Amino acid sequence: MCVGVPMRIAAIDGIAARAEDGDREALIDLSLTPAARVGDWVLTHLGTAREVIAPGEAQKIRAALRALDAVMAGGTPGDAFADIEARGPTLPPHLQAALDAGRAEG
Repeated sequence: MCVGVPMRIAAIDGIAARAEDGDREALIDLSLTPAARVGDWVLTHLGTAREVIAPGEAQKIRAALRALDAVMAGGTPGDAFADIEARGPTLPPHLQAALDAGRAEG
């Protein structure tokens, strides 16, 4: 499984940036996110920023990762996934249309 980690850019030097997530600091590659600026949150994977993300999105992802850490340590996820639990499961539009039409297959 691949997991993207949100990090906030603290300093930029060319295509490299020093970024932090609150617990750690890392040197990341900004080649794929040339518009990223100091203070921006980026979603990183294997030392590379993949996209600039909104601060709220970064906080949701960070909460989910903390919840997974807690579960792996034998704890509970708390309310980290409350937004998902509140809306319940949904079908892709083509399957919902098939269900609404009374078909058992898409």
